[in-house]
Amino acid sequence: MSEEEKYIEEQEEKNYSASNIQVLEGLEAVRKRPAMYIGDTHIKGLHHLVSEVVDNSIDEALAGFCNRIDVFIGEDNSITVRDNGRGIPVDEHEKLHKSALEVVMTVLHAGGKFDKGSYKVSGGLHGVGVSCVNALSDYLRAEVRRGGKVYMQEYSLGKPTSEVKVIGDCKDEDHGTTIIFHPDGSIFSTTVYDFNILSNRLRDLAYLNAGVTLSRHPR
Repeated sequence: MSEEEKYIEEQEEKNYSASNIQVLEGLEAVRKRPAMYIGDTHIKGLHHLVSEVVDNSIDEALAGFCNRIDVFIGEDNSITVRDNGRGIPVDEHEKLHKSALEVVMTVLHAGGKFDKGSYKVSGGLHGVGVSCVNALSDYLRAEVRRGGKVYMQEYSLGKPTSEVKVIGDCKDEDHGTTIIFHPDGSIFSTTVYDFNILSNRLRDLAYLNAGVTLSRHPR
């Protein structure tokens, strides 16, 4: 770098004005500073993504609406978390005029944990967790079984790539949420999940909350 370039850079650093103030919209802040939300972008943070999704299912169990949670590691190192809870609501959000499912998946601090009538006890990042997972995944698919219908929406890097749509029917007694995601390789130093790390974490949860299981897709 020449002396002239150094001088210009120093002057730019001194000129701190309104133009230097960045406003990050949506989930941009999570992608810009992921470690603020999940700890780091290495092994620990990678596996923390799973915990955030599972914690939502655990909250359903603690509320008395879920007694089974299954976690799968895909051959491509995608993660599937399926529960038999109430299912994320899919009706239109009154203020944002879009499906509540899309709101939960794409808006920070959106979720039932702020409503006193929905959850008396909850863990995770209180409305931040699953949207952070979405922001840090190059692919995420949310499926909701609710009211005899199966709803689905897909995302990439935190943004919807499809509308919320009905993809099938299900029995009224079949209800719950399935989240399938693959971490973004441009964010994490590795996207390879360690079965032992996940099994140890879920074993602890199973000890405290009956009904948590960990399975692995056959290779």
